[in-house]
Amino acid sequence: MALATTALKAGLPVVVDKPIAGTAAEARELAALAEQHSLLLSVFQNRRWDNDFLTLRKLIAEGELGDVWRFESRFERWRPQPKGGWRESGDPAEIGGLLYDLGSHVVDQALALFGPAASVYAESDIRRPGAETDDDTFFALTHTNGVRSHLYVSATTAQLGPRFRVLGSKAGYVKYGLDPRRPTCATASVRARRTAGARNPSRSTAVSAPASPRSPAVAAPSRPSPATTPRTTRPSPPPSVTAPPTR
Repeated sequence: MALATTALKAGLPVVVDKPIAGTAAEARELAALAEQHSLLLSVFQNRRWDNDFLTLRKLIAEGELGDVWRFESRFERWRPQPKGGWRESGDPAEIGGLLYDLGSHVVDQALALFGPAASVYAESDIRRPGAETDDDTFFALTHTNGVRSHLYVSATTAQLGPRFRVLGSKAGYVKYGLDPRRPTCATASVRARRTAGARNPSRSTAVSAPASPRSPAVAAPSRPSPATTPRTTRPSPPPSVTAPPTR
């Protein structure tokens, strides 16, 4: 917030990475400052351009799902040991934790699709030994249009659920796995920085290639297995739009 405030006071338009601030009061303060100086103030929400989200938005706009009743969205990982860094810091100044980090994405996408929420319910837990901030959080939104959104962000999910599961009066949409463009873009960014460093050694910095994205196998949509039966997994199936069978 301090950098955004300084930039606005200097007469510069500002785009802030999510979340825009640590509290709603701070966000309103920034908005008032931007309005006072007639400057642009916006939030960087890159997940609005994920292919699966754009596909879902198109399906809803074209009426393929009918009236949407329930929207499920997940950013789940299996990371039983904390990895540290600001995202897992308990210092309020760092604005860490999954509620702020990945929660910003799933809430923004739900509001972008279905509008403002009339009520909000949440469960937020710290589950891993040594963790300093929330690592397993669930939100339930009831939108003013009646749609219910169930949103999950977790680092403690040993069996991943679908990225999206949307149920409507005509059909449903299920999508597993994250947008595959993200690791591709990250790799391209590292290569570009390495190339720039090679061309100008005086400005080069040590850059390590990102580790292969964690891709725990996800359960394919199938009939639930009894609790005593080990679950089998397979590679992520393609997204599907399925209408219920007519009798």
